[in-house]
Amino acid sequence: MTLQQLLYVLTVSDEKTMNKAAEKLFVSQPTLTSAIQSLEKELNIQIFNRTSHGVTVTQQGQEFLTYARQLYQQYELLKNRYEDESLRRIKFRVSCQHYSFATKAFVDTVKKYGTSKYDFAISETKTMHVIEDVGNSLSEIGILYLSNYNRHFMMKQFDEWNLEFHKLADCDAFVYLYKGHPLAKKKSITYEELLPYPNMTFDQGDNPSMYTAEEILVENEFPRKIQVNNRATMLNLMRGLNGYTLCSGIISKDLNGDDYVVVPYQANVENPNSIMEIGYITRKYTVLSEIGNTYIQTMKDYFSNK
Repeated sequence: MTLQQLLYVLTVSDEKTMNKAAEKLFVSQPTLTSAIQSLEKELNIQIFNRTSHGVTVTQQGQEFLTYARQLYQQYELLKNRYEDESLRRIKFRVSCQHYSFATKAFVDTVKKYGTSKYDFAISETKTMHVIEDVGNSLSEIGILYLSNYNRHFMMKQFDEWNLEFHKLADCDAFVYLYKGHPLAKKKSITYEELLPYPNMTFDQGDNPSMYTAEEILVENEFPRKIQVNNRATMLNLMRGLNGYTLCSGIISKDLNGDDYVVVPYQANVENPNSIMEIGYITRKYTVLSEIGNTYIQTMKDYFSNK
């Protein structure tokens, strides 16, 4: 098995046909087909089903492609790291659930290092995408949380993707709402008081399990729900519809402004509270880069100040 064969397989998977893949790779179709057939014979698996309309990936192929993509991405990272020094730029990417504190720490990290010699990227995304991004080495760090409710499911995902979870802080549940909301000035808010208002949650796409929810207390039944896919929309709906969401209480006024507040959630026997164990994930046995360590320390400082 060679890196060239892996590149051929990944390109065919992306392009869906041998013809398009061969054109993109600047090789003949017989050369491409022969290389993939040789790989399949060597590994004793069938990666693609071939039809008159193109190719589809087999079940065996799906598993193989997951590992092949990880391996080839590691190769590209290594190659880019040690290419011509004049072209060399250090890359740092974070994937996270929709947390303003994670974005604030990212902003401060970028300000410290600047963008003249570094390439930065941050993705506020769905829970499983955070896990997949770090598992596939697209992101160095992923930010998410554990609770008693989702812990077993999440730890299983971490094991499958060869990830480690590192705790940053424990946070109680808070209600996050617009400052003009009828409940905004209360010292605490009960489950019953929230029932007349829409509960905002982040859409988890193809993985809508309650275990992947970004909001705490999903095990409690909140009948009025609206799903959104970005933080700006959520803030607008909080303001326009008296919506709310449940969160860690750690928010950045520098980014979100002073128009939104957090109020402690008051639990009862029927609707208990829960702790958000906020942390970050990395691939096992990896050492954080200098920028990665700075980013994590910036978040730790932010939590300690809060």
